[in-house]
Amino acid sequence: MSPAETSRYVRLRVELLLEVTDNAQLTGAALERVEADEFMADEERTHARSAVREDEAEALAYLVEPVDLVGQVPGVELAQASWTSEQVDYDPGADMWDLDEEDDEDHLDDVRP
Repeated sequence: MSPAETSRYVRLRVELLLEVTDNAQLTGAALERVEADEFMADEERTHARSAVREDEAEALAYLVEPVDLVGQVPGVELAQASWTSEQVDYDPGADMWDLDEEDDEDHLDDVRP
């Protein structure tokens, strides 16, 4: 790719920390999403149901859609997306959770256990 072609692409990194306040509501919504997915194979659906019931992070991953984050932004088209969700130990007083710090690759590695 030429420099002009690569400059058209922007990597947007977003890191969110969410508190699950209602596990049943989260799990229920994720199960509804799994059931409504008309393109999901039966074997995958069975696995998804189990994963969603056992792990809030899995449930959340089924509900978060990167397309929804940028779908209404004018002048951009989502070229590629990936995301992960995991449970973490959160201490709001710990330095590693200071969002005002400069985010570099080393700092991000420290935040993700």
